[in-house]
Amino acid sequence: MNSIPSLPVSDLTAVMTMIAPRNTCSAPDHQSEFVPVVRFLVMSDAHIEAFADVGCSRIQKAVSLGYSHARSDSAYPSLDAVMLCGDITDKGEKSQYIAFKSTIDSVLEDGTQLLAILAKNHDCWGPMGREALSYFSSLTGLDTDWHYTINGYHFIGISASSDSNYHYEPEQISWVKKQLDEAVADDPDKPIFVTHHEHVIHTVYGSGNKEWGIDNLKSVFGAYPQIIHFSGHSHYPINDPRSIWQGSFTAVGTGAIKYMEFTVDGVKGVHPEHYKETGQAWIVEVSAQHEVRLRGYDVFSEALLCEYVIKEPANAAKRQFTPEKQEAASSAPAFPDMGSKRYFTVPAARSTDGNIIFLYRAIVYDKNGNELDQVYKVNNYWNDPTYDYVTLAVNAPPGSTVKVFAENAYGMRSDPLIFEVG
Repeated sequence: MNSIPSLPVSDLTAVMTMIAPRNTCSAPDHQSEFVPVVRFLVMSDAHIEAFADVGCSRIQKAVSLGYSHARSDSAYPSLDAVMLCGDITDKGEKSQYIAFKSTIDSVLEDGTQLLAILAKNHDCWGPMGREALSYFSSLTGLDTDWHYTINGYHFIGISASSDSNYHYEPEQISWVKKQLDEAVADDPDKPIFVTHHEHVIHTVYGSGNKEWGIDNLKSVFGAYPQIIHFSGHSHYPINDPRSIWQGSFTAVGTGAIKYMEFTVDGVKGVHPEHYKETGQAWIVEVSAQHEVRLRGYDVFSEALLCEYVIKEPANAAKRQFTPEKQEAASSAPAFPDMGSKRYFTVPAARSTDGNIIFLYRAIVYDKNGNELDQVYKVNNYWNDPTYDYVTLAVNAPPGSTVKVFAENAYGMRSDPLIFEVG
């Protein structure tokens, strides 16, 4: 377990040693009002399976985004740390750790501290088991339990226990408490950034059951209102407002680099369409007044998904993001007034001659058979597979009839699907 080294600030002008995904990010809003004194990137659940796979490429992309964001800020152009909150690998195999090391070395620059922990499950599966902890340390030169100060702010992380009988050993829990006491003694008004892989039970979205949430450290953390805790494991999206929680301390879910999951109607592990097509990460900044700004990004599209500013992170009486306050500030969604606009979704048509379906056409008729509106959508017949369903939007007032046709390349139409508009 690490002592508390102090890390210098760098202007991060080193050149990347291999080609990585290029990212652009606009300058932070309200720079004059919020000037960082420390900035770090947080992500989890890359589930690396092989060299240069999607987990590797998204780690590269996230780190590159972090640097691009930093350099766009003339007031503070530094990325001081990159935090990975476990499930770095999918099965804890040596080749997967080597792939991670190669990936992070390709993008991490001098002056940026790597803060990485290993999880009980995926990182310690495979033939190495819990020996993955010592292997990771020998490979990277890093401890798997650590306490660093970066620009005066404390960062504490704990990995899975080396003893398979425990999530976290009693000695680890005692060590964490000692590190927290040292951080508070240094400055009780500063936030303390803490990570272990699993959510603390009954905090953020996804923590409500004992598969994704654990209670090993909840009583410890509850005594330190300064804590901002980052955890992964569930893969639940960071831009869900339930992924930030404040109570006796602050908890933040880290989503996932690899894929998203959800709980719907009490059923966990729901995987909707396109759930693998994104990865998420936080860029976290702290001001000299100890305000903490969390910005959640889709690292694939580089889109800013959400933003939170925690004004007084050490003051439990000034919580802004308690579940009660978040819900009270929410309101029910509303559909826009569509007027006479109607949407019709039809299944893909079937070719009867082995040739393409060229387009789908919707025609609106009044009660006398007069045409009121007509739209079409060209089928994506140059792709495989083509559309399973097609949606067409037309102006269809009450009392009208909508007929939807499929057409081949020669304008031959199918029998229509007919819809009466009430």
